[in-house]
Amino acid sequence: MNRLFAWPLAALLCAGSACLPVTSRAADLTPIKVSYQPALYWALPFYVATEKGWWAQVGLKPEFSVFPAGVPQIAAAASKSWDVGGTGSVPAVLGYQRFGIKVIGLTNDESQGNVLMASKARYDAIRSNPAALKGQTIVLTSNSTGDYAVQACLKKYGLKKADVTLKNMGQAEIISAVSSGNADFAGVWAPYDYTLEEKAGARVLCSGKDGGAIVPGAIVARGDYAQEHPEEVAKFVAVYLHAWAWMRAHPDDAIALMKQFYQQGGVNISDESMRKEFATRPTFDLKQQLAEMDRSKNASPADESFNAIAQFMHASGALATVPDAKQYIDDGPMKRVMSDPKLAAFANDGTK
Repeated sequence: MNRLFAWPLAALLCAGSACLPVTSRAADLTPIKVSYQPALYWALPFYVATEKGWWAQVGLKPEFSVFPAGVPQIAAAASKSWDVGGTGSVPAVLGYQRFGIKVIGLTNDESQGNVLMASKARYDAIRSNPAALKGQTIVLTSNSTGDYAVQACLKKYGLKKADVTLKNMGQAEIISAVSSGNADFAGVWAPYDYTLEEKAGARVLCSGKDGGAIVPGAIVARGDYAQEHPEEVAKFVAVYLHAWAWMRAHPDDAIALMKQFYQQGGVNISDESMRKEFATRPTFDLKQQLAEMDRSKNASPADESFNAIAQFMHASGALATVPDAKQYIDDGPMKRVMSDPKLAAFANDGTK
């Protein structure tokens, strides 16, 4: 679905000693097509920025495209239905291989947010003897970060992919299957793990982090759009970072907005679970983003994480070859924000 947002504008936004001039006329704003998936932690900045009117303060007018998962989101790039956005690391790599999509930053570290869960009836037995997973069926979303985390957990338990049956389902279908007793083991990502905990009594057996899998989320842009519109991409990145900075400084207000955002996406979880999202999903400010993509000592931390994910995708048959992350992780937009004192101040300012 698509929505256009237009907001009343102030004449100036001041971040510290720097001020960003803005216009009061919506006609003077530059349209930018933003894609994301609903009711996900890393997508929250898009909602917060819209509620706060921050897009207009850097001269942008976003048009949002919302997708149920990463695969259809990435496929939509072929028709240029979106310019920039956020997605999981697995679809981001697939997007580069098929459509030249670039990773221009990290949404968050979701290693703890991608998990293997067991139903209430099976949790204790598997927890005490993980090898008993052999021969079981695990429902998950194929070629996703959830799939990546599950296979890392199987490896931790001394099991192989061939030792279990992996059944492909969308995340909403997985919730229904476990809740109705039609599935005992599931690979999900937050906030669906909290839904299973609260609604069905399922519990986490193992997270991606437990299995040694680093799972970064990806800020992405179509390669051709990034090349043709570098200023707009930098402004988009600055808005995203500004939203995280504000949420870190205003946790209670952030929870209230998260509740609204999740409810719009059909997800209802407790405030306690929402706070777990913030506690277990590190995000990155401008300096940290650049550090994650720093190649001064050869491969960057982001390169290493995405290369491992590409190896997983190659092993699963999703990729014919393994692309080097240096080909598609582009720190240019972040560097552009850092080199612009006013834009950098805006990106780092969490006061308003």
